[in-house]
This record gives sequence, structure tokens and C-alpha cells, in this order.
Amino acid sequence: MFSTRGFLRLAAAAATFAALPAFPAASEEGFPFGFEMTLDALPQAGSKRIPTLEIGDNGEAKLDLWCKSGTGQFSVAGNTVIFVPGPLQDRGCVPARAQADDELIASLGEATTWRRRGDSVSFTGTKTLRFRLNTN
Repeated sequence: MFSTRGFLRLAAAAATFAALPAFPAASEEGFPFGFEMTLDALPQAGSKRIPTLEIGDNGEAKLDLWCKSGTGQFSVAGNTVIFVPGPLQDRGCVPARAQADDELIASLGEATTWRRRGDSVSFTGTKTLRFRLNTN
């Protein structure tokens, strides 16, 4: 049997939960459109530079790599990602840095899935690339 008092308790509890805001962590786990991120890697010998990637709200990307810079485009559906590189400009660096840039671009192009955990974003294909969101 249901009592009026029990019903009112359940109704009050339901109203309390309905009034709570959505968990912000859920929105933080979305694809990082509009953020700049830095590759989780050490600088190359003789340089302090670490590659960065900025992805605009429509997926347009700006890349500032060890030696080269340029643009590209990200397309995202669920946890699937496609990266298409655009033109890159070479700043006249040593061949090893230019090769590292080419390998990084190739790995981004081979990535098929992505995952975000807090400020860490991973792109996975034949190789996994980890980036940290620049939050300061």
C-alpha cells in the first residue's frame, strides 16, 4: 500500500534530483574543438619547441610542429576521427626535425579514433599520439 507521506517523500526526492545541474565532467569529455593542445613529447635535441595543435570550432586545425607549420581539417563522428593535412611551410630546419614533422603528420592522418580523459586527448591509429590541452 502507498501512503501519502511515502508518495510525498518520493516526489520530493525526484524533484531534488531533477533540479541538479548536469555533470560538467560529461561536457569536458567531448572532442576539444576550440582548444589548443601540446603533444606529450620531449623537445628535439637543440630545440625547446614541442608541437602544438589548435582545433577550431568547425574542425579547422593549425599545426605548429618541430620545424614546420600549417593547417589541416578534423572531422569527428562519435569516437571516430579523420584528419586531412593541408599545406605545410618548412622553416628550413635540420632534416631530422623535418622528418619528425612528416611522421607526426602521417600518424595524425592514420588516426581513426580519439579519446579524451580530462585534459588528455589521444588519437589512435597505427600509433597513439597523446596531447595535453593548454588550459592556462
